Amino acid sequence: MQLFVNDLTVMDFSYLCPKRGMVGESWIVDVILNGDLNEESMVLDFGKVKKQLKYLIDEYIDHKLLVPVEHEFSVVKQNEKTDRVKVDFMRADNKSIHLNCPAEAYAFVYSDEVTMPSVSDYLKDVIATHLPENVAGIELNLRAEVINTPYYHYTHGLKKHDGNCQRIAHGHRSKVVVFEDHKESIKWQEYWAKRWCDIYIGSSEDIVKPEQTSFEIEKGDFEQHHVFAYEASQGRFELAIPKAESEMLETDTTVECLAQYMADEHKRLTPECDFKVLAYEGVGKGAIAFA
Repeated sequence: MQLFVNDLTVMDFSYLCPKRGMVGESWIVDVILNGDLNEESMVLDFGKVKKQLKYLIDEYIDHKLLVPVEHEFSVVKQNEKTDRVKVDFMRADNKSIHLNCPAEAYAFVYSDEVTMPSVSDYLKDVIATHLPENVAGIELNLRAEVINTPYYHYTHGLKKHDGNCQRIAHGHRSKVVVFEDHKESIKWQEYWAKRWCDIYIGSSEDIVKPEQTSFEIEKGDFEQHHVFAYEASQGRFELAIPKAESEMLETDTTVECLAQYMADEHKRLTPECDFKVLAYEGVGKGAIAFA
């Protein structure tokens, strides 16, 4: 017997890619459980599926940075005394990425690439230990939202957030809808899809000097990197990322601030027109701004 739940949850996260750098992503999760009927004549109660499995997926993937541990670029060092982890992703041409964060900010995927199959295998191993005896196996279908208009992948961190959004490297795959004088503008939507393709969006108030971090300076030329650090309730977060793959804001990087930033940029570029921007944060949620 099989039990299925579609659209169980959406995982918003980022991952390290040798070619693209740090990539923000949003994947929808469908689940199928294989097993025998229990004493309630069920494979598993739908309420438990939605609550327990969603919790595990959120706990192990959502709002984390996924690191392909077996890739040659990945250098991972854990401090067992402090439960902090340093990750150096040693891409060439001054495109290396460096982090020093609490361990809970990462998910370590034992593969040389972060893909839907490798993440599915990672999650199945985690979930299998929490299933009742009558459930023999689990199938996960990870998929991206079908978006027929322009979209972008971005990563950010929200240090003022009480929850997991404070992690300095988590992200989203997001569409954007722009209205210019009340008419939808594919031109402007394509503009943001190109400008924010695989981008890290940082706040200028979080910029620090490299010597204010724990990074080993000799590992890279930080003249071509933005270096961020901040304290949040989960601990101290540090990140060095290429300037060419990031954009700076003078505000926080909440979706509300991003939407207003985009609207204001349109007004700056085309002052004679009025604009409305719907900036999505992952799937089915976001903010609306006007200028």
